[in-house]
Amino acid sequence: MLQTRNDPDSARADAQVQRLDDILTAARKAGADACEAVFAESRSLSVGVRKGEVETVERDENSDLGLRVFVGRKQAVVSVSEFSKATLDRLVERAVAMATLAPEDPYASLADPALLYKPAATKPDLQLFDPTHLSAESLQQRALDIEAGGLATGNDALQSDAASTGYVQNMWSMLTSDGFRGTHQTSLFFQSGRFIATDADGNMERDGEGRSVRFAADLPDVNDTGRLAAERALASLGARKIETQKAAVLFDKRIAKSVIGQFLGAISGSMIARGSSFLKKKLGHQLFDSSVQIIDDPLRVRGLGSCFFDDEGVAVSRRAIIRDGVLSGWLLNTGAGKQLGMPSTGHASRSLASPPGVATHNITLEAGTQSPEALMQLAGKGVVVTSMFGPSVNNDTGDWSAGASGFWFENGVIAYPVNEITVAGNLIDIFKRLVPASDLEVRGTMDTPSLLVEGLSLGGK
Repeated sequence: MLQTRNDPDSARADAQVQRLDDILTAARKAGADACEAVFAESRSLSVGVRKGEVETVERDENSDLGLRVFVGRKQAVVSVSEFSKATLDRLVERAVAMATLAPEDPYASLADPALLYKPAATKPDLQLFDPTHLSAESLQQRALDIEAGGLATGNDALQSDAASTGYVQNMWSMLTSDGFRGTHQTSLFFQSGRFIATDADGNMERDGEGRSVRFAADLPDVNDTGRLAAERALASLGARKIETQKAAVLFDKRIAKSVIGQFLGAISGSMIARGSSFLKKKLGHQLFDSSVQIIDDPLRVRGLGSCFFDDEGVAVSRRAIIRDGVLSGWLLNTGAGKQLGMPSTGHASRSLASPPGVATHNITLEAGTQSPEALMQLAGKGVVVTSMFGPSVNNDTGDWSAGASGFWFENGVIAYPVNEITVAGNLIDIFKRLVPASDLEVRGTMDTPSLLVEGLSLGGK
């Protein structure tokens, strides 16, 4: 996702822009009616350890350039990672030739110039770039400390599975033949730990904890990361199977975003335009309880998905996707918007080697009024789902299922861990009945509180 400019290295940015400008000029001379070029530089360093020993040290520095050209309503996208004049000349020649042979697409074009981001005299500082460089030695020590923090429980049933730390710093520049120019820098610092707990019968359970932030100073204490990861693994020991039944399900906030992710996928403009979404006729309809609000805020300070413009240069803004439970709009890039007769909503997302798709920025489902414990008391019995895998959804009907594990609760209190279960239901029904808890923590590109849904099908023994 393209982000915004934050200027500690304007000389590099200017060099990127000049190269792209030359590429666009060459593409127009070669026969392109319109074109768009993106240049990306990335620097990263990460260290992984296991059982007190370094397993991986990875350092990467790379640069790539992508060119999208239009010949009439035909388009092609080509990318390279070597920038000699001969290579760039071939890039332009190949892209125009490919576009000439491509099938006609009546919706293919650059973004509407009226929607493009225009820098203001004053704009908020989104604080997306931290120039901090961490040495491999310091990253190694942090990873070892994560392991030590988890093993400090002193429980013999516990062993480290892996711990890793690292960071990546990016710079992107994008130019279009319509006159858009945008440059940005971003950084990401991350750490994680994962542990294995083994019971007396040799049954193993794995769990972990991880965090990614824009600024190194915002990383949590490494000992806390290790301790929480270890506690989760130990808590899963002794998991049982349950009988097949219908019961309440409390999706823990760590994985509740998976449920909301199904909703976001179903309102993607490309899905709606193809007619392949179970929500294709639900625009303006009440999908959730009136207390539910789902916000996409691309202007969040230090947000992992924050930006001033999307990957087509369209200006972005804070949007209520669900307002008082009602679906207020689709997620649109230029192509999907044209197909549906609507303007882009600033949700274009692309790699350097492909046309734009659709993606969100910083999604938040706002917190409810009751704690997860209070919702469990109201439900009486059911499952707290802390892990899901292998989700399956029928895009036409919304029928959904996933493998899961977590904890059974009785009389509103956790009783024992459970595994090898499936959770199933219809997403339209799930959306209508879900109740948000009050435990929202904003930390990623999609954040939700825990979500209670009563009467779901649980598959067990």
